[in-house]
Amino acid sequence: MTNDTNISHQDVVVALDIGTTKVCALAGRRDEHGKIEILGMGRVASEGVSRGVVSNIDKTVKAISEAVRQAQRKVPFDIKVVYVGIAGQHIKSLQHRGIHVRENDLDEIRQVDIEKLVRDMHRLVLPPGDKILHVIPQEYTVDNEQGITDPIGMSGIRLEANFHIITGQIAASKNINRCIERVGLKVAEMTLEPIASAAAVLSDEEKDAGIALVDIGGGTTDITIFFEGIIRHTAVIPFGGNIISRDIKEGCHVTFQQAEKLKRKFGSALADKVFENRIITIPGLRGHEPKEISEKNLSLIIQARAEEILDYVLWEIKKSGFERKLIGGLVLTGGGSLLKDMEKLAQFHLGMSARLGLPIEHLAHGYADEFLSPVYSTGIGLLIKGMESIETNPEDYAELLKSLADKEKEKANAEVDIEIAAHERVAVDSGNTAWYERLFRKTKAFFEEEEFDKEF
Repeated sequence: MTNDTNISHQDVVVALDIGTTKVCALAGRRDEHGKIEILGMGRVASEGVSRGVVSNIDKTVKAISEAVRQAQRKVPFDIKVVYVGIAGQHIKSLQHRGIHVRENDLDEIRQVDIEKLVRDMHRLVLPPGDKILHVIPQEYTVDNEQGITDPIGMSGIRLEANFHIITGQIAASKNINRCIERVGLKVAEMTLEPIASAAAVLSDEEKDAGIALVDIGGGTTDITIFFEGIIRHTAVIPFGGNIISRDIKEGCHVTFQQAEKLKRKFGSALADKVFENRIITIPGLRGHEPKEISEKNLSLIIQARAEEILDYVLWEIKKSGFERKLIGGLVLTGGGSLLKDMEKLAQFHLGMSARLGLPIEHLAHGYADEFLSPVYSTGIGLLIKGMESIETNPEDYAELLKSLADKEKEKANAEVDIEIAAHERVAVDSGNTAWYERLFRKTKAFFEEEEFDKEF
């Protein structure tokens, strides 16, 4: 991390990962080599989020405020704009085909033609309460010529495209916005968290070859499937690391906090690799005897739930139709992927190669050791997506910063006007009092003079 007073608002991106177990704020910028330099980081426990969705506004606001305050320490100006992630079991996806008939086949297909197709997708009729989060083009067809990945520059009358459309509940995104606005911040862009995680841990070669990213969070497990460099399928499984801890709590008759510690320190996703005779002793509650738990039984509980999560992952991969096309296999990321032997269980259970996804490929040299963890995949991915958004539309970001500065100036001027008006009222009141006092003194002096004359 660094502290540079020459850093400008335009250079810095702030990402906000609001998860089930943590709220993480990251401030970063690109260095001269195009790598991401982390300027500030804040991480606090999340108590107001359940399965990726805000369930308690006040607790979430408090967590966001504290995370941003920690990240602010290394940034030489006030943080005002954030790039935030959205997740949860309300996320759905669908496929749709769009058609745009052009007026002249002699003109080249331009970006505006593709934007017209994308705008048409945003007019789709959705179930009540849903909104479109992302519209992702798949392949294009120009005058019946299929399988085109980039039609710009081609000629043709009829431009068609298949789209992968990701939707979510309006209420969920509004609650995120409400929490962030109550902290005094503005949302620049909202990105689906598994898409952000993919930007942090997957290479272009993997996306082209075919790969499934499995982001195991505290409340949900997010799946994103890439093939030929394009997102082909997204899904959210309503189970994550917390449900494994709950199983341990119920199976071993311990508290949730003890279950979480047992999972992290002694747990394994492969019970066959654990010795039978190992016993874990944990302190009992006040007045109760210590409790002994078999490490083998602990791992059996963990493996049963981990296999269930992987069964859902396999079902989603089969549903996508790309089961036999994923040359890259699986990449596991998120806090749940830190469970011991989770990659090996995924290989054995799904029959696919698997690796742990660490979000360090895009970081500049000298990053802190704590970023060597899949826990930060979403946060660093949001930084990447935010920087790409600014680089694509720098004018829009500059306009956003200007509008916020203008609002702050108007607010400051309004406060000054109120203060001036208050001083003026005090001055008028003081002036009125002085007038009455002068009148009283003159009247008193007049009568005293009259009394003086009568005596003589």
